[in-house]
Formats: sequence, structure tokens, C-alpha cells
Amino acid sequence: MLRLAERALADPRLTEAADATWNLLLCLDPDGSRRNEGWLSGPYTLGRYFRNFFRPGFLEQPEWLPDGAAGAALPETRALLDVQDELRPFLQCSLHGVDVGGGFVELTHDLPGLDRRLARIAARLGIPRELGAYDALYWPGLGPAVYLIPPPRRAGLAAAITEAAVESTWFHPHRHGTVTAVVEAPMWGVAAVSDGSPPADRDAVLRSVSRALRRDTALLRQVLTRIRPHLAGVPDAARLLAPVDDYLLVCPGLADAWDPDTGDGAAHPLPLLSSAHLAALRISGRRLALRTAGLLHQLVRAAGRDPAGALPELDLLIDEWCADYRDGCGARWIPVARQAEYQARVVLSAFELAGRHPRAGSGPAEPGVGVRGGGADAAGMTP
Repeated sequence: MLRLAERALADPRLTEAADATWNLLLCLDPDGSRRNEGWLSGPYTLGRYFRNFFRPGFLEQPEWLPDGAAGAALPETRALLDVQDELRPFLQCSLHGVDVGGGFVELTHDLPGLDRRLARIAARLGIPRELGAYDALYWPGLGPAVYLIPPPRRAGLAAAITEAAVESTWFHPHRHGTVTAVVEAPMWGVAAVSDGSPPADRDAVLRSVSRALRRDTALLRQVLTRIRPHLAGVPDAARLLAPVDDYLLVCPGLADAWDPDTGDGAAHPLPLLSSAHLAALRISGRRLALRTAGLLHQLVRAAGRDPAGALPELDLLIDEWCADYRDGCGARWIPVARQAEYQARVVLSAFELAGRHPRAGSGPAEPGVGVRGGGADAAGMTP
């Protein structure tokens, strides 16, 4: 964010010459960012990160509008909607951090040429591109590592969490002609997410990933059952339990959807999968387990006692699963300066391309750019 501000101030081609104003929202979710302070100052290790990571439960994430804009309850969400309706920017960029994987972009409207620019930026900075992003598993592709966010639709909570099947602040300004770009940058890069080749044995990998997710979910449910009775009176226990319950809600359905032997894919079949897709699914399944284990770890620590004896077990699980990321997936730390530079360059590319193309939506967009950090997910992205 600071890099973008410095460049906009230093380069008149980004402001006066383009007849554009840059509006920077440093953090959409300051509470979520504060709750990540346990890992933000480093050292940057997977174990430290997951033991201190926090992302709110789905209903407390300010980007989503499960009850529509009129029903937005969070003050952060209402403030953002007001800003969007007041400024009506032609481009909105939301900066996100991917803990493990690669970089990619999600758009509400195509920006032709962004995929080629993204490829050059990623190559120069040594950032793997995520060619089969789990977030966009069922979404149309606009080019390698660039995906089209589908229009919102009504669905249950599980689909809203796993498929973004819900109204959002990404789509809200579409009526003003705004294009939204969600720019995802990895903290730990994995080269395998850039492998677009056909997999050697798709079904074997899917079976392994789905079975691991079922096994991990069962272990974590048992731990939660043991510690939940001891959480009465623990400060903020409900805030930590909300995302735990979300993760444990969606894991069984995801495992069934990925498993080629369950038959659950008939109603919602998987797309044609590359090796990159399979790597992303493996990472995503492990991410769900690690985030849940880390939140349970925080709950026990917050309680100040461990009558259920859960902490040693959680430490073993977190260490084992982090080792799988590091040794099994080849996850490697990307310095924060490179993460930030990657996001800045992608935003500047989107800005240039958005200025060349007709506006989306039905209303007139103003000559402004909105850039915002996402809070919990983007907490590590500002150098």
C-alpha cells in the first residue's frame, strides 16, 4: 500500500496525466489485523504463523454481504459500501495474502492482457503463479492465474464459504461501472501450483487429499469436543470458535466433492484438473486443518489451563502438517518486500489496463482508483 502511494505521488502519469485519483484504505478489518499481531513481527515460520493466525468467522468478514447491501451489519462493511457509492471508482483493488501457494488475480470484469503482465511480474520477482487456484476452482479462467468472479447467487452457508456464492463488496460497485481486482500474493511459495501439465494419476491424488481431510477433520473434532466444556468465561472464545465451526462445517463436504469414489461429484462435477489444481487442493485441505488446529491452540492458551491435555497433541499436529507444507510441498518463504512489490506491480498493471477498456456495469464510473488491504488475510502484506 505504501509503495503504491509513493509511486502515485512520484509519477504524474498515474494521477494528473491519467485524470485519476488514488484512494487508499489501509485496512478493511483492523480488528482482524490486530488479532494477527502474534506472528506479524516474525520470525516468519509456518508454525508461528498458524499458531497465531486469525480470520473471523464467515459472518464477521467485512467483505461479504450474505444479507445484501441493505442488510450489512458490520460497521466496517457499511463504511466501505458508503465509500464505494460516494467515489464510484473505475477500478477497485483488494489486496490479499495467500499463506501457502502462488499468486493470482480474481476479476469482476475481464482486463485483457493482465494475464501476460502477471506472468512477467511473477517471473521477475520469483513468485509462482497459481494456475489452478482452489478459490476459483469452479470459476471461468481469463488466462493463466487470472479468474473471473461469477455474479453472486443465493446458496447455503457452506457454498458461501467455499465458493463465494454470496453478494460481496467486490460486486457491489459493479453498478457504478467499477472493475474489482482481488490481488492474491503468497507468503510461502510452492512451485507445484504453477505446473499446468496433465496429472499422472488424478484419482489417486484426489483420494489421498480427501482421505487426509477426513482424517484431520475427525481428529480436530475430537480435540474440540474435549476442550469446549472448559472454554466458559474465556475472553473472546466465541470469536475464535466461529471460524473453527466454519471450517469443520465445510470440510466433510469438500472431502466428498474431491473424492472420485463418493459419487458426490455428479451434481457439481470437478472441472478438468491439471497438476496445478491437484497441488492447490492438497494445500487447501491442509490449510483448513492447520487453521483449525491453530485456532484451537489459541483457545487453550487463552484459557490459561489445559485440563483436556490438548495442547501437546495440537503442537504435534501443527508441527507435522507444517512439515508437510515445507518438505512435502516445498513451501518456501517469500520476503515481505517481494510480496509487496508483486502486489504493487499487479495493481499498476490493472490500473493501466482498466483505463483502456470500456467500463463494466450500467452506471458512470468516476476517474478514481480504490485500493484496500483486507485485514486478516492481508495483514502481512505492507512492508
